[in-house]
Amino acid sequence: MTDLTEIKAEARKAAFVRRKAAFDARLPGAAGRLSEVLAGHRGVPLSGYMPIRTEIDPLAAMAEASAYGPVGVPVIQAAGQPLKFSRWTPEGALKDGPFGAKVPEVDDYFDPEILVVPLVAFDAQGGRLGYGGGFYDRTLEGLRAKRPTLAIGFAFDAQEAEGLPLESTDQPLDMVITESRVLTF
Repeated sequence: MTDLTEIKAEARKAAFVRRKAAFDARLPGAAGRLSEVLAGHRGVPLSGYMPIRTEIDPLAAMAEASAYGPVGVPVIQAAGQPLKFSRWTPEGALKDGPFGAKVPEVDDYFDPEILVVPLVAFDAQGGRLGYGGGFYDRTLEGLRAKRPTLAIGFAFDAQEAEGLPLESTDQPLDMVITESRVLTF
């Protein structure tokens, strides 16, 4: 185990504690700011995510956006592979996917131009600490090689951290939206 691996593991552990406390104290309407930002991109293909554990819930904003254009959710293909995004609708049938996240029962893949990204921690420069599998980093790198792709981190304010242990392969966020603010980078 490298020093950076250990540092990242400790940073994740501390961030999970902060995220759990924010999740437990959350108020309704946390996705309001996300809805406001996405309204400015109506019709642009986007992906949200099906929240697991103590992640902030984007489903209300995703449902609203689905009235104007395609909305998808990530589907893990295999370890070390980029994500694929399958079309999602609020009333669509879902099945169990990897890591406890639900995925559409029927695969209908497309490439989103906006990704609403879950995270463990973020910093004031657009750095993101994820779960450690590198799925979003690989995916964003591939999508950004094809065309401009907007990466929006969605998190609780309490998930902000200083001095995240980042690597050159970590893809930066273009924006972070929390329950109280919008940060752009």
